[in-house]
Amino acid sequence: MSSKTITPALVSLDSGVVGDKSAVIRALAARVVAEGRANDADALYADAWAREQKDETGLPGGIAIPHAKSPSVTVPTLAFARLEPGVDFGAPDGPADLVFLIAAPADAAEAHLAVLSKLARSLMTEEFTAGLRSAKTPEDVVALVDEAIGEGEPAAAPAAAAPSASPVPATDSALLIDGRPARIVAVTSCATGIAHTFMAADALTAAGTKNGVALAVEPQGSSGYQALPQSVIDDADAVIFANDVDVREEARFAGKPVVRSTVKRGIEQPDQLIAEAVAVAADPRGARVTATGGSSAASTAATLSWGANLKRILLTGVSYMIPFVAGGGLLIAISFLPFLGGYGIALAHGTSGMNNAVYTLTHYAIWNLPPEGLGYYLGAIAFEIGSVSLGFLVPALAGYIAFAIADRPGIAPGFVAGAIAVFMNAGFLGGLIGGLLAGYAAWLIGRPAVPRWLRGLMPVVIIPLGASIIASGLMLLILGAPIAWLMTQLTQFLNGLSGAGAIGLGVILGLMMCFDLGGPVNKVAYAFAVAGLAQQTDASFHIMAAVMVAGMVPPLGMALASTVLYRRGFTQVERENGAAAWLLGASFISEGAIPFAAADPLRVIPANLAGGAVAGALAMAFSVSSRAPHGGIFVFFAIDPIWGFLLALVAGTLVTAVLVVGLKRFAAPRVVTQQAEAEQPVRETVAA
Repeated sequence: MSSKTITPALVSLDSGVVGDKSAVIRALAARVVAEGRANDADALYADAWAREQKDETGLPGGIAIPHAKSPSVTVPTLAFARLEPGVDFGAPDGPADLVFLIAAPADAAEAHLAVLSKLARSLMTEEFTAGLRSAKTPEDVVALVDEAIGEGEPAAAPAAAAPSASPVPATDSALLIDGRPARIVAVTSCATGIAHTFMAADALTAAGTKNGVALAVEPQGSSGYQALPQSVIDDADAVIFANDVDVREEARFAGKPVVRSTVKRGIEQPDQLIAEAVAVAADPRGARVTATGGSSAASTAATLSWGANLKRILLTGVSYMIPFVAGGGLLIAISFLPFLGGYGIALAHGTSGMNNAVYTLTHYAIWNLPPEGLGYYLGAIAFEIGSVSLGFLVPALAGYIAFAIADRPGIAPGFVAGAIAVFMNAGFLGGLIGGLLAGYAAWLIGRPAVPRWLRGLMPVVIIPLGASIIASGLMLLILGAPIAWLMTQLTQFLNGLSGAGAIGLGVILGLMMCFDLGGPVNKVAYAFAVAGLAQQTDASFHIMAAVMVAGMVPPLGMALASTVLYRRGFTQVERENGAAAWLLGASFISEGAIPFAAADPLRVIPANLAGGAVAGALAMAFSVSSRAPHGGIFVFFAIDPIWGFLLALVAGTLVTAVLVVGLKRFAAPRVVTQQAEAEQPVRETVAA
């Protein structure tokens, strides 16, 4: 097997395609595997297709560069197809006839990534693409690509990651600032850091030269990056962030007028981005890089709608909160084991105002054990650590909601606002509102440009102090009491649910848990359940059980269908995923069903929903309780009655498995045949 990045066997010229870009990517992936450069065509296709789903890889000029870093790839590889006719890859000017599949190992070395990045930059030149279109043989294509990427030359430092500049005198008065050429800096980065990052850098550099703008670009690729000199950043009139991922060390650009966009727009519309940067530099009310130095919240928020951004903020808080709840809840559940404290460890101790765990730890020690013995003492320790950990639920939720808005300077005021919500018995609703108040207060305080000598104090003193006063003050003076009243009403309503009302709630929670398998809807249901655990009421334990059992159904249902009931209806990769899904489902990891849902959503998702609804309803009907927030079947000791939990789980799993098998048998053959018919000519032409 050749060690070169591309060989004639990896090139296909003037292939006719009947199908879409999925068929092209699949065929090129198969060619890479056929040449011994990857070990699983389905896995390579899946990784490249997942990247394509995030952002289409079609580019102006009839070019497409599907790409992926994949564990299945063993040798960094380029596979090329010149298509006749072209295939739509999402470019604004029409189909692509030049398609490169860039396949990199998951742990590719910097030198390899730099080589692949050189190809992406060469595709921005008309001379290179014209040569590809006029090539007579695969060997001609290989020669062109070898010259472009410098195959065989040492690449000790990835030149592709070095900043590039375009210091050319300005000729357009619209791009002048104070009578001189505008000075702009830019940062480009994409999800994989291989292709779009450097193509955007070159497009912006070329546009800067054409428009007479002094423009310096910092491509932040997977092979590392060379930071722009701080003096260049300080002298710049504005900054362009063309990114699909966070800008690294964004604090370097604090106070600069900023234009934010996707990396693909940096490739397709560099002239417009430069014009926008010059305009924002002249606008005193234009957007600025905040003094907080945070990158993720600001850059992400700029690309989302108001509703989507609010969802991102709330889910960030939930994601960071869950480890506190999982660790604390499991420790409390462990303390209830019969050979440790048992359920009595949580009961009040006489009239002391303490529970048994606190009384035990206050009056006894490891050298002075209580009458109940060592196990009881260890149970008290587990219960108390778990209780303290669970007590961080609301402050952590509020703190990381604020973090999602204002980055690190928002964490402290968010935690304080969450603690105030706990103090006022405002519960998780108070934490949500307190976190939003703290985050937006921190963001507003950090928004104005400040002198350089003050920037260092902003994120560590001024922003946390001001935001804490504003958010916590509002909670104490105005909002805390009504939110506490609302929480009391909600708790009483849930405690009063019985019969049809409880079963209906179980159905709703089951549907939410199975709809998007770890996505926003799933997380909302899970967050609702774990937040209720802090109340330690029967209703909260019932809700937690319904959520857990419903979340276990999708992976277990897919495992049963793909490995037992209907193996021939699933691909080899799906059967392998099904084997793993047994353990994932038993552990309450709903994401184990994602590969099945992604491959066949119209059949898998309805089956998941039906099974989850059945499981949630039965769990409520049997009054199943779970004192553990996670763990699935492995926390059986915290579930009561366990027979009710298992019955609900088995019923839901059977419904999902039988329904998905029925849908695949009676609804899928026609679709599968069409897909096979579409992909077969590609396999015959591109892989021939």
